[in-house]
Amino acid sequence: MLKVVVMGAGKIGSVIADMLAATKEYKVTLADQDEGALQRAQELNPAIRIQQVDAENSKALTKLIRGQYALLNACPFTMNAKLVPLAVEEGVHYLDLTEDVASTRHVKALAKKAKSALIPQCGLAPGFVSVAAASLAQHFDTLLNVQMRVGALPMYPNNALKYNLTWSTDGLINEYLNPCEAIVNGERREVPPMEELEHFTLDGDNYEAFNTSGGLGTLCETLAGKVQNLNYRTVRYPGHRDLMKMLLNDLRLGENRPLLKQIFENSIPVTMQDVVLVYVTVSGYKKSMLVQESFVRKVYGNQFAAHPRSAIQITTASGICTALDLLAEGKLPAKGFIRQEDISLKDFLANRFGCCYNPPQSPSSRPSNRKKTA
Repeated sequence: MLKVVVMGAGKIGSVIADMLAATKEYKVTLADQDEGALQRAQELNPAIRIQQVDAENSKALTKLIRGQYALLNACPFTMNAKLVPLAVEEGVHYLDLTEDVASTRHVKALAKKAKSALIPQCGLAPGFVSVAAASLAQHFDTLLNVQMRVGALPMYPNNALKYNLTWSTDGLINEYLNPCEAIVNGERREVPPMEELEHFTLDGDNYEAFNTSGGLGTLCETLAGKVQNLNYRTVRYPGHRDLMKMLLNDLRLGENRPLLKQIFENSIPVTMQDVVLVYVTVSGYKKSMLVQESFVRKVYGNQFAAHPRSAIQITTASGICTALDLLAEGKLPAKGFIRQEDISLKDFLANRFGCCYNPPQSPSSRPSNRKKTA
């Protein structure tokens, strides 16, 4: 059995630990400062070892990861700067879920001297969406546009924001407030978050999408000079963007992130009844013909590893678990910085965790949100 540490026993970290332990091929230690969260995770799966550890205690963290095969970081992005150097120093493979661009650049810089693999951004977006986009893009002779749209949405929205908390509140705020990377008319640029609003319809349901930070992962660098336009936008139900701009800008809550987090977590309930939408479109030339190809998936909350899980838990946790599996199988390099677009879509979808994205579900097999979003 391969020994791994999962740092962070929150909404996603506890599911990662459960998924890996359920295989009986990984010896999983779940670590966090919150003893209650650790105990809840172990009650669901007694095979998970738990360890209460102070995130600020470097000696305790070093002892925790020493001799492990991999460290999977499911903590807020602010922990990356502390955990990555420890993993490099101990020669332990490192994987995370971060949407934070600066954190990923830090990981890449440290990878130059690493004797282990450093694989950041292994979630949904960034993460799987880059795997899907890169797979489509590689079949074109000339690329024009790569558009990536992802949303984690409640199945039954009933508040003004038409939204429920389904993952990290810190990560959500980060995406809504930080500058966004893009390629516009062949040039790499930073574009403002919450802008470039668009509307579209899929399977009869109406959606909006707008700029958010971090979802592109490293694709801007990878496709620079190869594509005319590359962008990532978060999908929500119509009206969400305008209300969020009022909260962030007009009420200036964007200037007080701790207060904004407190308001969100006090006012917006969590739901397990959600759907994750992945919508990637690539256009360009194949043998002198202008062609467009799309990759579309909807993943719903369901049973996974014997427990009910939300769609965002399933899709995010499966991304990092799949990357770990592929690394252990020798399908990814065992050293240096590994981008999500280095992962084969075929290998990803064939994996026991990644297969959650595999079969597209018929629109008629799930209730429509049309009445709820009119």
